[in-house]
Amino acid sequence: MLTIIQIPVLIDNYIYLIHEPVSGETAVVDPALAQPVLDILDKKGWRLACILNTHHHWDHVGGNPELKQKTGCRIIAPQSDRDRIPGIDTGVGEGDVIMLGACPARVIATPGHTSGHIVYHFAEDNALFCGDTLFAMGCGRLFEGTAEQMWTSLQKLKALPASTRIYCTHEYTQTNGRFALSVEPDNPQLQQRMEIVNQLRSKHLPTVPSTIEQELATNPFFRENSLELQAAINMRNRTPIEVFAQIRRLKDKF
Repeated sequence: MLTIIQIPVLIDNYIYLIHEPVSGETAVVDPALAQPVLDILDKKGWRLACILNTHHHWDHVGGNPELKQKTGCRIIAPQSDRDRIPGIDTGVGEGDVIMLGACPARVIATPGHTSGHIVYHFAEDNALFCGDTLFAMGCGRLFEGTAEQMWTSLQKLKALPASTRIYCTHEYTQTNGRFALSVEPDNPQLQQRMEIVNQLRSKHLPTVPSTIEQELATNPFFRENSLELQAAINMRNRTPIEVFAQIRRLKDKF
């Protein structure tokens, strides 16, 4: 069973430490900064084996050089971003499997937010480290990809087991939930979830991880087939990709 530690940094980023207890190997996902990671490694007495990057944005790779220099870890990142993430040791893509000790993680290509975005799925531990592709009640902005690419990427994640825990890298849930209520105000599961989210945030507690099951019930970017949502945004009888694209446009202006 993996031990996962969530490290809040910057304004709303999360870094994740993943520790495999049998081998003693530890990975870090999307380290924006090095020092918070080094502090916990020192406190726990853990050895950093690798960095797992999902994409090239600075707030996901900023700690790479210092961590590699100070720990000797290897950097695993999207092969297609080799020129944009300095120091990559292992480039990976769709269907590749990486090992953390005895625990396998499957790489899933999820272009949309960026052209080379990938995620890491530790199926045996029901854990998905999804960077900026999927958020609690949201998804990433389309900086480099198209709506069709992002929709296709999210279909892959929707198909994962419902119990899969979603470790995204930003605390955007409260704002995402407000938008979700604007397009699906009568969704009782969404209403209930927002009550819990508001309570957590009032105490400065994280709302992440969520689960695929929760997202299927409350995330508008997973709910393009909702008739209520389609009616609310005047997109009845349109294709799922067209509905998704309109939801993304509305969220960008929200």
